[in-house]
Amino acid sequence: MAAPVTHFEIMGKDAQRLRDFYANLFGWSHNIMEMGYGMIDTGVKMGINGGLGQVQENQAPCVTFYVQVEDIQGHLDKAVGLGGAVIVPVTEVPGMVIFAQFKDPEGNLVGLLKGPQEPPKPARAKRATAKKAAPKKKTTRRKPVAKKKGRK
Repeated sequence: MAAPVTHFEIMGKDAQRLRDFYANLFGWSHNIMEMGYGMIDTGVKMGINGGLGQVQENQAPCVTFYVQVEDIQGHLDKAVGLGGAVIVPVTEVPGMVIFAQFKDPEGNLVGLLKGPQEPPKPARAKRATAKKAAPKKKTTRRKPVAKKKGRK
């Protein structure tokens, strides 16, 4: 079963410098959250949005893409079986996301996000029900009546 890429993340040693760089380069805006992590809004309807943050002191800068799957642990187990390694086990950020990260056999960091694999069905637009207008009555135009000159 296929799984969509739904999020990306850019992590570096100087998060503010990266935010400024991408804001100036692509016009992306950032909503800064906890610990300097910011959600990126690319400002367009196509494509995906992402996040930008600062790595820990002992981590190297990296770019990660996230794939949305229904069974995160199952995919982590499969990744390990195929030669990958779990980096971040299944983790929940309350009220926001459930995610995990692994490295592929070449050392690339890949994230998994919990979610359905089918996009939500679009809401059906309600059809406007036009009320039938009552038939117009035929009217005959009357000629204006001349005003009588009368007493003042």
